[in-house]
Amino acid sequence: MAQTVAELKGRLQAADEDEFAVLERALAADERKGVRAAVETARRRLVAEAAERERLAGLYGFERALADARGATVVVGLDEVGRGPLAGPLAVGAVVLGEGEPIAGLNDSKQLRPEAREAVAAVVRERALAWAVRYVEPAEIDAAGMTACLVTAFRRALAAVEEVVRADVVLLDGNPLHLDTREVNVVKGDGRCASIAAASVVAKVERDRLMEAYDAEYPGYGFAENKGYASAAHIEAIRERGLTPIHRASFCTAFSQPTLF
Repeated sequence: MAQTVAELKGRLQAADEDEFAVLERALAADERKGVRAAVETARRRLVAEAAERERLAGLYGFERALADARGATVVVGLDEVGRGPLAGPLAVGAVVLGEGEPIAGLNDSKQLRPEAREAVAAVVRERALAWAVRYVEPAEIDAAGMTACLVTAFRRALAAVEEVVRADVVLLDGNPLHLDTREVNVVKGDGRCASIAAASVVAKVERDRLMEAYDAEYPGYGFAENKGYASAAHIEAIRERGLTPIHRASFCTAFSQPTLF
């Protein structure tokens, strides 16, 4: 008895590459539109899954090559989030990934939807040998400037993970900061190195949660939505309400009035 379109669709949806090859041959003469559509959908899914496996292998392989070239075993990746906002802290994540299968979906945090970031961050926190997120608050940024605060934040995050495990190589996203003799800089590293990508994800998730909490403390600025960045609505709120204690006053001089808090 011939299988129904629904039955074949279910098999194709669950098929791996080997199973799909067998099904595709068996269904080559089946002209039902539903079957042809299901075969094509399964083919596209498997192509996408293969491309994702290749991307993840590159993410981990590039990092491993950097470590091997330096005779390193333990690698810590660091990345910053929140350099540009008008409000909220600068955040730096640091992650030492453990052995095992690549973390599904791991990518530069900017490439992930919020729900995917949350899911990936949860796996990173569970599986990492060590991870940390450290902050530099707005008052420090106003007093010392962003360049100095970047170094401070990276050093705080590195020190936190090294309370758990000592790193042989310190991978930083972007340009040199000269914060450590083990420093290796990787331009666009959050899309090229697994541990830097992981650091970008946990830092983004933790900072976003913090800004959502600030939204309840300082309503009317839209912190839950804009996360402190200079949206038009956020700028208008500053003009109407003044600055809060979590604003970077030095970033807001063009449109701010004295604080109302």
